[in-house]
Amino acid sequence: MEPLAFVPRIQALLKSCNCDGWRGVALLWLCVLLLLPVPAGQAAIEALGYQRSALAAGQWWRLVSAHWVHLDLHHALLNCAGLVLLWSLFAREYRPRQWLLVLAAGAAAIDAGLWLWDSTVQWYVGSSGVLHGVMAAGTVALLRRRDRTGWLLAAALAGKLFYEQLAGALPLSGSDPVVVDAHLFGAAGGLAAALCLKPVGEWL
Repeated sequence: MEPLAFVPRIQALLKSCNCDGWRGVALLWLCVLLLLPVPAGQAAIEALGYQRSALAAGQWWRLVSAHWVHLDLHHALLNCAGLVLLWSLFAREYRPRQWLLVLAAGAAAIDAGLWLWDSTVQWYVGSSGVLHGVMAAGTVALLRRRDRTGWLLAAALAGKLFYEQLAGALPLSGSDPVVVDAHLFGAAGGLAAALCLKPVGEWL
């Protein structure tokens, strides 16, 4: 085998997972960003998490930071794994600015939903709700270009949300508390954003 003959194969594999070039670097940095608050432990949760009483007192930054901080390393790693999976599926479907709108819409829908329609939730942390918004937006992009995978993903997402509303968190969710309404609200926010955006598919 010639030296470096395997490089094109690796490059093709990375591209198929949307991890080629700067996209791979961006994904790495996003995972690092999600893990940053973990060493601070409970202090980060107290200072940055969604807390209904703190929001009522005017600590509005929690509406953003709550989606960044996690319960523990396990919780953060699960969300990183979800991010990597969704990145490999959808990263090329929208431009970076469009993805930022999807993230913002998902976070805003969660914040509004928990505040207005689920007042029993006194605290919330984690990125899983926003990631459900990413999945909804990515699925819409696939459906718009008539990719049959989109129908499978749409059925999987709808089934998951329906199950969670009826029976609570999925059995594989672990022992950490799961606010399933955040998944529903996040998906709704991502869906709403996607319907207002034009997917671009493959782009440089």
